[in-house]
Amino acid sequence: MRLSELQSKKIISMNDGKQIGVITDVVIDTNGKIESLIIESTKSLFSLARDMDSKVYWNEITKIGEDVILVKKDY
Repeated sequence: MRLSELQSKKIISMNDGKQIGVITDVVIDTNGKIESLIIESTKSLFSLARDMDSKVYWNEITKIGEDVILVKKDY
């Protein structure tokens, strides 16, 4: 799978079903495996500034589907 394919998918929290954000980058370990995804948080309706970028570690991903990536992480 290519990074561009991952970036087109929505990141959805399994805890509350909300969209977390979009993938802007990946962190790769010394063995060439993806360690984590860097997520740009979605802008809040009540805030002009976006939240801080966050990481989703590879082991927090429960499912990569056709259109979404489901993650088990508290936000």
